[in-house]
Amino acid sequence: MASTTKEIVSEIPNLINHYKDGTDERLIADPHEAQAIAVSVEYRLALESPLPAAYEDSWLALQWVASHSLHEDDTCNNKEPWLADFGDFDRVYIGGDSAGGNISHNIAIKAGVESLNGGVKILGAILSHSGFWGSTPIGSEPRGEEFQKSLSSLVLKFSFPCADGGLDNPMINSMAPGAPSLFGLGWSRLLVCVAGKDELRDRNLWYYASVKESGWKGEAELFEVEEEEHCFHIASDEVTENVKKMIKRMADFLV
Repeated sequence: MASTTKEIVSEIPNLINHYKDGTDERLIADPHEAQAIAVSVEYRLALESPLPAAYEDSWLALQWVASHSLHEDDTCNNKEPWLADFGDFDRVYIGGDSAGGNISHNIAIKAGVESLNGGVKILGAILSHSGFWGSTPIGSEPRGEEFQKSLSSLVLKFSFPCADGGLDNPMINSMAPGAPSLFGLGWSRLLVCVAGKDELRDRNLWYYASVKESGWKGEAELFEVEEEEHCFHIASDEVTENVKKMIKRMADFLV
């Protein structure tokens, strides 16, 4: 159970608290459960840096990670020892929640046509409550003016004001006319996570089904928590049973 008396100076929500006295507290999961080295990308954010800045930064970060497979460059000051010494570059996964899921998809499209440093391949990806959208509502999404004023519509218009095609830019709407074929996704395993009460649920289910129908040769899995909201596993103030299930499902996928 999380401490209520010590001051938290930094945290990874629902995973780790780092306290002012220098101690750390793991909230859930065994440290060896995922057996992974995690690299978090601090990409530029809109509105100061509109899209596609986040896509560009994430691609550069992935190339930097992949560069650690090139052992002849070990003297470079830009190397991270943990990656160089312990990274398994035959098991590289990418992923993200909300906007991060959208970014991961676009990175995989790019990786399908451009090589990563050292010939590194993306083994798999976790797309959680991904920020896909479009100009026309689908499924249970609101209609008319309510759709135009929805949070997803407004955020994406502000985040990518110069998008060619607006909300049907292929980076936002992966099913838009002219969007790259999902057959070319640059990974071989995929986990799509959805939440039953999430506004983005139907877009993610459509994405999952479209990947499977595209002729893509990989293995796709779907995980849904029906009674939860968008990114509940991050936004929740408590480590609920559903949060534990979500984190465990993602960790199991990486094994």
